[in-house]
Amino acid sequence: MTTLMWILILIAALVIVGLVAMAAMRRRTTALRARFGDEYDRTVQAHDDRRAAEAELVGRQKKRAQLDIRPLPEAERERFAQDWREVQERFVDEPANAVVTADSLIGRVMRARGYPVDNFESQSDLMSVDHPKVVENYRFAHGIYERSQTQQASTEDLREAMLRYRSLFDELIQANGAEAAGTRAGAAGTPADAAGTPADRTATPADTAAADPASAAGTTARDDRGQPPADTGTPPETGGTGSGHYDTMGRSTR
Repeated sequence: MTTLMWILILIAALVIVGLVAMAAMRRRTTALRARFGDEYDRTVQAHDDRRAAEAELVGRQKKRAQLDIRPLPEAERERFAQDWREVQERFVDEPANAVVTADSLIGRVMRARGYPVDNFESQSDLMSVDHPKVVENYRFAHGIYERSQTQQASTEDLREAMLRYRSLFDELIQANGAEAAGTRAGAAGTPADAAGTPADRTATPADTAAADPASAAGTTARDDRGQPPADTGTPPETGGTGSGHYDTMGRSTR
């Protein structure tokens, strides 16, 4: 072969390698978008570099794969559900304290499931792998929790935090394991809704409340005569005494 032929062959080989690499990158981008949804866009914006953002998301997946995440035994699920009901009842008289307790309860559930809870940023990043549709609710609620420590959160802020915490709590204690649900939803590429409702389950009253906390608390809801009832200042309840009665998964018991 002449020198020119060898040069042409080399150029063709380089073009083929480049095309294969580009196709692989596109497949990775598509897979990560489908898995993480809005979290993908948030991470890209945080890095201002798509390649670096995708490397971080892949790193999260690798760290998650090393964890032994396990479902909760039924007795433990019931105990945590009762703890949550007590937290919501406490909101009536002590909203700031209830949010602090809710944040702590989420941490306890995560630890029981097998997630590391030493650092909030790290644990929220890991949660985004299994729960991409509600992890931003978790970050939002934790931000209100931190503001409440310096009395910079209003009662409405605290109510919103409780609703956001609830969306993650519901997923964490699901008997069938929310991790598989998160994977299925991610594979489908379904974008997260404003309330953080997982795409593969029916929205509950608590999910609706996350999008409109005022209506859940009774501040804008109308009674049968079309009149707004008095604001009780409480989040939707899972039990006990209150205007809303729902079970641990947010279904009405009336």
